[in-house]
Amino acid sequence: MSRSDEATSAVTDSAVLRRAVAGAAVGNAVEWFDFAIYGFLATYIAAKFFPSEDENAALLSTFAVFAAAFFMRPLGGYFFGPLGDRIGRQKVLAVVILLMSGSTFAIGLLPSYQAIGVAAPLLLLLARCVQGFSAGGEYGGGACYLAEYAPDRRRGFIVSFLVWSVVVGFLLGSATVTGLEAALSEEAMNSYGWRIPFLMAGALGLVGLYIRLRLDDTPEFKKLRAAGEVAASPLKEAFITSWRQILQVAGLVVIHNVGFYIVFTYLPTYFTKTLGLTKMDAFISVTVASVVAIVLIPPLGALSDRVGRKPLLFTGALGFALFAYPLFLLLTSGTVVAAVAAHAGLAAVEAVFVSASLAAGAELFATRVRSSGYSIGYNTSVALFGGTAPYFATWLVARTGSDVSPSLYVVGAAIVTLITLFTMRETAGKPLPATVADRARALEGVR
Repeated sequence: MSRSDEATSAVTDSAVLRRAVAGAAVGNAVEWFDFAIYGFLATYIAAKFFPSEDENAALLSTFAVFAAAFFMRPLGGYFFGPLGDRIGRQKVLAVVILLMSGSTFAIGLLPSYQAIGVAAPLLLLLARCVQGFSAGGEYGGGACYLAEYAPDRRRGFIVSFLVWSVVVGFLLGSATVTGLEAALSEEAMNSYGWRIPFLMAGALGLVGLYIRLRLDDTPEFKKLRAAGEVAASPLKEAFITSWRQILQVAGLVVIHNVGFYIVFTYLPTYFTKTLGLTKMDAFISVTVASVVAIVLIPPLGALSDRVGRKPLLFTGALGFALFAYPLFLLLTSGTVVAAVAAHAGLAAVEAVFVSASLAAGAELFATRVRSSGYSIGYNTSVALFGGTAPYFATWLVARTGSDVSPSLYVVGAAIVTLITLFTMRETAGKPLPATVADRARALEGVR
């Protein structure tokens, strides 16, 4: 091949990689905008679907429905993960964004409890469960998609854009809700304004679907298919050959998810309901926290390509174990500036960990079962620990009377992840194994 041909090929490969990153990230941001607005509108949803004289009880019911969606995520992982290993990553990513946006749009159309009684919260629960089911195929599928497109020595940087896009989606959700609250009266927000972000999800979903339908499948999966090595029963094979890696992913992402949902979903409500601050204060704080994470995640992902995944993972998990309690003390110290600074500090610690965790998880598996194994491990963990985080944090404050009690949940999650990290090998910079035999040979080489 001539130098000009090599240059043309490099430009083409670079363009394809950028398109893959943009497609995965934009679609993921749309998905997590859909998922996030439920948390930002929790107080309105509590009033509409769980009327009660006890505001804490109504809010707990709202977060219980939030958590219920996460218990559907393992089912989504069990369904979409193996499907991605059989038919390809790109097709699954297109399907899940359609399901997520459709169910979110439906929430915006639901009648309230006053209109149809107990059927209202039941329909809300159904829509949230569809959201959770589709999300079960999004994160694992997206992480595998970008990991299989990325060059070995840039995988941390490339995959970090998936979690980066989650924060972008959360920030867009927060900005949309806050903009509506500023533009509309309290009466208008309670009447119809809270529905608008859910209805917007329909249009955003069509945009994301269009982008994902134009994507190609990953080079790794296409090579596997061309060689006739696609697993016939990837779910069964994943459990037989990769059960240890499934458990490692589940333990790895405990603090990933608890930290994320405390920082970006629970704290905006905590600011107003527990600390008694204004909604604008909460918006400013979550905006600052989101910007901190958005700025830090890509360069930290690139750093994990140079120094390894485990140094960043240990730093992030240890940071939560050591600083969650002091930062919650700062949150509750009584000033808005201190609360925002503490929120930004928690976001920075989260950014350190999540910048490397998705790539590290995807690198554990062979291509034959990567989507299955990753989706099962990740979604089981997020159902047990991540989705329940806002509920348990609210419950802890109500039960103990201590505003800093949610930090203990964060510390416990960090300890679980730290223990898991001691069982894992460094995977940065190494080729992705196509089969379980390839993975075994690579491990022998490490030994």
